[in-house]
Amino acid sequence: MDSAELLDLLGNANRRRILRLLAHKPCYVTEISEYIGVSPKAVIDHLQKLEDAGLVESRTDDQRRKYFSIARNLRLEVRVSPYEFGTKSAYPANSGLDISACRHLSIDLNDEESGDLRDLAHELEHLEQLENELSLAQRWVQGRVTKVRDEFEDRAGDGDGRLYAELVSALAHGSASVSRLVRRVEAPPELVEEALRRLDDEGIVEQTRDGWQLR
Repeated sequence: MDSAELLDLLGNANRRRILRLLAHKPCYVTEISEYIGVSPKAVIDHLQKLEDAGLVESRTDDQRRKYFSIARNLRLEVRVSPYEFGTKSAYPANSGLDISACRHLSIDLNDEESGDLRDLAHELEHLEQLENELSLAQRWVQGRVTKVRDEFEDRAGDGDGRLYAELVSALAHGSASVSRLVRRVEAPPELVEEALRRLDDEGIVEQTRDGWQLR
């Protein structure tokens, strides 16, 4: 599902209210209907759309009652900046991720099994503090990204600096074909090709058999 469809889906107030409720506990249709004040039929329609998008999941209990909850491995991120607009869905909220693979991040990992409720409470407090710190770090990184892209745009000086910055950023991850770059920066092919030729003239990128890459 692309960004526009996902944002349209979440643009409905009742669907957002359903997600807020499910963030507190799993619920069945009647509970949701009573909470948001709409008919069970309308709730079922909303839940179907949310489930199709992968935002919620369901299970049936022993009494054949169907419970809905927010998908466990879901994190939805909406990004709007001078250089970016879009969403990331199904972002893994998974404790099994290998955090040691992050070269620029140092975290004191504790792999010991949690003990009683007091130990769990301390671990939860520690993780919430870490989450706050990571949020601050992310804001700092986004600020730096915007500043660097601003400088790139200023130095380009011909009005296409933003596109140049996006292309250079995309090629920083490795060589890419024109068609791949077109999808990445969401610009017309002829505009991307012209920008690549200008960057080639400046000695910033070069064309190879595998596509375009940074020099």
